[in-house]
Amino acid sequence: MRAQFVLSEIGVGLRRNLTMTFAVIVSVALSLALFGGSLLMREQVSTMKGYWYDKVNVSIFLCNKIDAESDPACAKGVATDEQKKQIKADLQKMPVVQNVQFETADEAYKHYKEQFGKSPIAGSLTPDQMQESFRVKLKDPSKYAVISSAFSQRPGVQVVQDQKTLLENLFNLLNGMNYAALGVMALMLVVALMLIVNTVRVSAFSRRRETGIMRLVGASSFYIQIPFIMEAAFAGLLGAGFACVLLVGGQYFLVNNWLAHHIDVIQFIGWDAVLAKLPLVLAIGLLMPALAAFAALRKYLKV
Repeated sequence: MRAQFVLSEIGVGLRRNLTMTFAVIVSVALSLALFGGSLLMREQVSTMKGYWYDKVNVSIFLCNKIDAESDPACAKGVATDEQKKQIKADLQKMPVVQNVQFETADEAYKHYKEQFGKSPIAGSLTPDQMQESFRVKLKDPSKYAVISSAFSQRPGVQVVQDQKTLLENLFNLLNGMNYAALGVMALMLVVALMLIVNTVRVSAFSRRRETGIMRLVGASSFYIQIPFIMEAAFAGLLGAGFACVLLVGGQYFLVNNWLAHHIDVIQFIGWDAVLAKLPLVLAIGLLMPALAAFAALRKYLKV
């Protein structure tokens, strides 16, 4: 097989179907960029889970004067010093507890001002409105139910709160966004495959005279099909290349130069995760159009 002939046929096919080839490149680029972005988002969520689940605490909030007047859980009054000592002693005896830290109302107020000092309601709060609490670090965060069942009905306890539950709501939202991106990616992939099939079909039809002559002189089916397959593979590879550019640009501009400077509580994935996905994106961009073209040729190119 002469490589020069194959390359010339690829060039002819791309020029004849320039508009459809461009549409294929754009569709493949967008679908693979969404695919790569979904993989990176899934890895980001896994990284965040590993980072934050290791830091979550179980909070045991104690009744203060305001709660004693308004919350049925605090109907027995404000938490006494004796109740606080008993709660701490019982926590320290439990095998699932790693450590216990008591936070006073003044400390809670200070932490609130540090985190939400710019909030409109921050100026109206006073330290006596804040709750004292025990911050309990568990050896296994999944053992929250043990703490909840043991202390939620204790006198002086308003509520036992698991921070892991709050984080799971955030992670469920991120996973939902990831599934939505995968859905859009699947739709774009279908569009790209349809464009590839139509492009190959039009190209085969426009060159039916040449393929007929090649068949008459004894050219093999593979020899006739290979220019069409390589046209689709080349267009797909260009689309995959643009997808890689989008992924690298997103990591550099969106993550490293914007999100990392504005959201310092999240440990973002690094370049190693992005670069590890690029060969997969390129491989899919090369193989997917080639296989689609091969399947289309079996039906539309009678050899």
